[in-house]
Amino acid sequence: MTVAFLYPGQGTQRPGMLHDLPSHPAVTATLAEAERVLPGSSTRDDAPALASTVTTQIALCVAGVATTRALTAEGAEPDAVAGHSAGAFPAAVTAGVLTFAEALMAVRHRAELMRDAYPSGYGMAAVLGLGVPRARALIESVTTDDDPAYLAVIDADQQVVAAGSDRALDRLDAAAERAGARRVRRLDIGVPSHCPLLAGLADAMAAHLGTVPRRAVTVTYLGGRTGRPLTDADAVLDDLAHGVAATLRWRDVVALLGELGTTLFVQAPPGHVLARIAQAANPRARAITLARTPVADAVELTRRARATDVRTA
Repeated sequence: MTVAFLYPGQGTQRPGMLHDLPSHPAVTATLAEAERVLPGSSTRDDAPALASTVTTQIALCVAGVATTRALTAEGAEPDAVAGHSAGAFPAAVTAGVLTFAEALMAVRHRAELMRDAYPSGYGMAAVLGLGVPRARALIESVTTDDDPAYLAVIDADQQVVAAGSDRALDRLDAAAERAGARRVRRLDIGVPSHCPLLAGLADAMAAHLGTVPRRAVTVTYLGGRTGRPLTDADAVLDDLAHGVAATLRWRDVVALLGELGTTLFVQAPPGHVLARIAQAANPRARAITLARTPVADAVELTRRARATDVRTA
């Protein structure tokens, strides 16, 4: 395994993210397809639009698929894919499990369920610099029956994300400062993802994805709940449905990709956080982001990575 494509999730969105996608015929065609499936999905990327969970998750799916198609059109194919939260849907498209249209409809359904379940009063916060055991204990210490908080995402050894009520997250902010955390940052996410608060939503998503035709997995897909490769469509669709209510183990995903021999990580737009995490976890590998690297350069780096892999095999 040489090349892994990574797809970011909610919290990485930024105004102009769709308008700033690479100029490439495959991107243009993908935006046109998105517009046919969900009118407005190819253009709505200003700040007011991205304040919506629904618009943001759709835009992330569009960006991920569009840039992947630009790369593959030039011959840059991945050996593995992984998506962070909502990014799992474009990853599933690249893996051959979902069509682009199916992914768009599923993402919209998922985001609408999330929005309607928790329209206000909940969110997510990153805790940096405490380590996973201490952060977990701190999150548990601020939890009450009325105001819960959960360990939602493990991005790295010193970077986790909590999900819960605003009041619980406020208590976490104060407690983490007293505990010596390097930083606590509220994320631009207005729902409590990756925790038991969304268990009912996960069941609804499983019912929705149960109607999708089963297809062979054509590219190795790493599941966020386990951090392990999933080899059949049922397992991937289960990950897409139930991952929203389970802790996201991104640290395990990037660690295993390194162990499997990945030497080049390519992050789809927007942002660079997944590339940064992958690089820190795998110092001997290279991690780039298409938000900063032209398609032609990414294709050339993919070609070189494969050539090096062949020579060292």
